[in-house]
Amino acid sequence: MQLPTTLFPGRLLKRYQRFLADVQLDSGEAVIAHCPNSGSMLGCKTLDSPVLLSCSDNPSRKLKYTWELVFVHGYWVGINTGLPNRLVREAIESGVVKELQGYTTIRPEVPYGKNSRIDLLLSGSSGCCYVEVKNVTLREGDKALFPDAVTTRGQKHLRELMEVVRNGSRGVIFFVVQRGDCQTVSPADAIDPEYGRLLRLAVKSGVEALAYQAFVSPEEIRLVRPLSILL
Repeated sequence: MQLPTTLFPGRLLKRYQRFLADVQLDSGEAVIAHCPNSGSMLGCKTLDSPVLLSCSDNPSRKLKYTWELVFVHGYWVGINTGLPNRLVREAIESGVVKELQGYTTIRPEVPYGKNSRIDLLLSGSSGCCYVEVKNVTLREGDKALFPDAVTTRGQKHLRELMEVVRNGSRGVIFFVVQRGDCQTVSPADAIDPEYGRLLRLAVKSGVEALAYQAFVSPEEIRLVRPLSILL
């Protein structure tokens, strides 16, 4: 996935109210940017961190800047949670994700469960595969952790994937690690122990857990390799 050709560098002043960030651009201008991430962003919102913003010329937008990347511990980290679904779809279609090949159609945002929409629904002669995608930015040592805040929505998704499997379809929870300094992925039990419990139960019940690391740069983001999931 190519990022916008022009990204605006700056320094993070503050992230607040979940979806807002104050940024001092390298040009000297102070701007308010949209933060496309509803998590706590633990470890990715340190004061004065280098950031990159995209800019929209849509006059109907309240905020023209969007926070895309933050530089942490020598790596660019992708914080935009609107991108992982597209990253996974591209990686499936290009053959990078070997585990999800053999399907003829991919549909996004298909209703399922109880008032939910599955991120990607794959279908083919072998049946259907429901893929729920999660963006991972939290790091501890060389381990990526999810979630970075208690997520009742994420817990609900795991329960719904278990129901999908009980009904005879394939269910996949797919962790996209948008940073290059992690070797494994685990549930963040210290933050949301119920999510960790449900993830382990889901895997025991037949839900497949996949994790892929993204190469993140100011020019592009793409999935490059699978990571082991330690439960």
